[in-house]
Amino acid sequence: MKIHDLITTTEALDDLVARLAQSEFVTVDTEFMRENTYYPELCLVQIANDKEAAAVDPLADGIDLTSLLDLMCDNEEVLKIFHAGGQDVEIIYNLTGKTPHPIFDTQIAMMAISQSEQIGYANLVESWLGTTVDKGARFTDWSRRPLTDRQIEYAIGDVTYLSEIFPLMLKKLIKTGRGGWLNAEMEKLADPENYRNDPNNAWRRIRSQGRNPQVLGRLKGLAAWREGEAQHKDIPRGRIMRDETLADIAAHPPKKQSDLAKVRGLSNAWRENDIGKRLMKILTDAEPLPKEEMPVKNKRGAPLGKEGALVADLLKLLLKIRAREIDVASRLLTKSDEMEALAAGIRDLPILNGWRYEVFGKDALALVEGKTGFAVVDGKLVMSSVDDMRADMIDAAEEASAEEAGAAAEE
Repeated sequence: MKIHDLITTTEALDDLVARLAQSEFVTVDTEFMRENTYYPELCLVQIANDKEAAAVDPLADGIDLTSLLDLMCDNEEVLKIFHAGGQDVEIIYNLTGKTPHPIFDTQIAMMAISQSEQIGYANLVESWLGTTVDKGARFTDWSRRPLTDRQIEYAIGDVTYLSEIFPLMLKKLIKTGRGGWLNAEMEKLADPENYRNDPNNAWRRIRSQGRNPQVLGRLKGLAAWREGEAQHKDIPRGRIMRDETLADIAAHPPKKQSDLAKVRGLSNAWRENDIGKRLMKILTDAEPLPKEEMPVKNKRGAPLGKEGALVADLLKLLLKIRAREIDVASRLLTKSDEMEALAAGIRDLPILNGWRYEVFGKDALALVEGKTGFAVVDGKLVMSSVDDMRADMIDAAEEASAEEAGAAAEE
């Protein structure tokens, strides 16, 4: 594979992209810094196909990334392959308002062909290629220039190995027939709604007790205000105010600005500075949350209780058995809260639809409805029909009765 020098000009980038656009797939990774800014700062883009690879410097003076971003978001002929690509997709969305498509994530794909829940990149490379990845540069400050040859080599390795792994992984997916399982997962990863940052919805990410419209109205106003402050200052939202502090102020609003000095998590300066004044205005102007915006009540139904909790535990045991039997990550099939909902009587659930129903859901439903149970066969825990169990018990009882009758006749 040809490894190019660090690309720092628009001309070199456009030439590379023109060639990559003829490929069936490209592997992509990014390096970024997000500790000190509101939006992650893109510092490096690595991209490869099966013939060539390069790192692109988005911080290079005068470089225009348009051709690269068009390849990511507008070229439907080239599959874009990431590993644990959520943050990479977020960065591209922040730059373009669009997400890469079509997309494939090797971490998610591994869940369909193994019991690996969230395999890291180094372990992925080790398991497929038997190669140990050098982790020495993973804590690099990627915004600092110039980058060393070792840093660039480390970064490019994230896409060159991936370009070798993907064809092997694809063959296994085809062989197992599980490629279709991943379609919805990949579309979910590429859904722009997952990355759209609407300040008016920021409050939904914050844990808040209760459903009081006045409290939630203040929470909504404060969360949107914090987003604006953080964007304006280009700092992480937590630097303005932590979630816990924001929720506490929404629930117990100070009557006057000087009371802000008593709020845990705020400095004394808030009692008289401008940001404190802006916060107090938000509290003053906040309206109760409209009924149509109130959070949806938990649909899990009545509390499980002791018996329901035991049923949920049996479902989790069934999940472990099934994941082991078919060699798939249990997380791809379902999660704990969904099984608890099933045990509580809820039936409008993902595991009761599509391929998940065929693979796991129908057995889970049968267990909940008392149609199947667990049995030990040759030292292994397996599922068995309750009717079959009863028939076996009857047969065993009849056989024992016959043996006793025969013994009595001999006496």
